[in-house]
Amino acid sequence: MWDSLTLADAGKEKLQYLRENAVLKAQEKAKEETETKKITKQEHKKYALEATMKLEEAERKRIEDLKEKERQKVAKELEFWKNQQKYADKYKSVQKKEELHQEIKPLKERKNEKMNKSRISNEGTSRIRLKSTKGHGSCSIFSQNLEEEQLPAPRAAATIKVSFTPRVFPTALRESRVAEEEEWLHKQAEARRRINSDLSELEDLKEEEKNTDWLKDKGNKMFAMGNYLGAVNAYNLAVRLNNKLPLLYLNRAACHLKLRNLHKAIEDSSKALELLTPPVPGNENARVKAHVRRGTAFCQLELYTEGLRDYEAALKIDPKNKNIEKDAEKIRHLIQETMQSS
Repeated sequence: MWDSLTLADAGKEKLQYLRENAVLKAQEKAKEETETKKITKQEHKKYALEATMKLEEAERKRIEDLKEKERQKVAKELEFWKNQQKYADKYKSVQKKEELHQEIKPLKERKNEKMNKSRISNEGTSRIRLKSTKGHGSCSIFSQNLEEEQLPAPRAAATIKVSFTPRVFPTALRESRVAEEEEWLHKQAEARRRINSDLSELEDLKEEEKNTDWLKDKGNKMFAMGNYLGAVNAYNLAVRLNNKLPLLYLNRAACHLKLRNLHKAIEDSSKALELLTPPVPGNENARVKAHVRRGTAFCQLELYTEGLRDYEAALKIDPKNKNIEKDAEKIRHLIQETMQSS
């Protein structure tokens, strides 16, 4: 134990010297401790790194082993499958040979039967000739036997011509509908020809989807629901099946107007008017719609003169239609305004 914390006979210089030595020793000790800690930390890091590398190497080896096992397994399965295919091909070839043998066997049997029959017939004819030569003088009973035993000669090949009588209508010619029936048959044949020509494209369709009326109704429903693009697709397919129905072009023109395909709307309306000939009371409503839709497309393209011409044509067909008359008056005002501004 120390008696006191101070020195009795120490001066200031000695105390300062002792104090500096103590500070230096403390610094050296702290430095040694930091160096020791640093070395220990580096050794710990090195050990952790080595341990991590060993773990990664072990994991890599495990994965490689799994891959190798899977590769061997797949190779075995592939080899097994190849062997199965070889056996299957051999089995199929054997089956084909057996089927061919079974098909050829009845043919051979028939051929043998024919040969036997021909041989029997030849023997019969030779016997008849011998009998006829022996009994040439007496021809009472033996001649009758010879006639009974003689076989008929084979029939000669010939072609048979079949002619059908023309259809006879019981009514008078002026009341007959031959022309309508022929036109209907022509249309049916043309529709069948189109379906057969597009068979590669239409083979995925259902049976009802190849019906023009069903497609038209489908397009009308889609138009009512606002699906104008789907309606156009339905009408396109219907037109491919039958391009002589004006209502298809008329309805498709309405869809093109909604989709702002104005030039296509003009084309379809013109095609509908071309098919709606001759102009009869039965197609007045369709002709009015065609003129109005084409006139609307012209007006949206700012071709007001052509549009007014179509609206006036629609008014000639239906002069009591107030809506068309109002629209025509609006177009006239637009034409006047454009002329005044120019």
